[in-house]
Amino acid sequence: MSVVEQYARAHILTDADLPDQDDGGAIPVVLRYDPERDPSTVRVALPGRGGRASRSREWSFSRALLEQGLRAPAGEGDVRVWPCGRVQAVIEFHSPQGCSVVQFENKALVRFLRRTHQAVAAEPVAH
Repeated sequence: MSVVEQYARAHILTDADLPDQDDGGAIPVVLRYDPERDPSTVRVALPGRGGRASRSREWSFSRALLEQGLRAPAGEGDVRVWPCGRVQAVIEFHSPQGCSVVQFENKALVRFLRRTHQAVAAEPVAH
């Protein structure tokens, strides 16, 4: 099965997590889906403080949670997702180090979800 990897721009809304960027908090985020590893899970990799060169943090959560959170507030474990107006969504990540609140354009998340479903649908059925 093919891995889906998509880059997106997002805005960090928590001051403690802002990487050193000159564009008002917009950061490069990697959205990943590997149906062989776990067909129900998506991953979001956030760059560490200082941008790409520093150690990134990766969060794993259910694809269904991301889909639900685009329509209405939803949460599971250390991750919460909710719509923010008509064109944005917020994902909140909790860890022992604190909370990271990240705002995405809906269209980037919807495109990513569509690609995850296409990746699964394109796979041949084993006999």
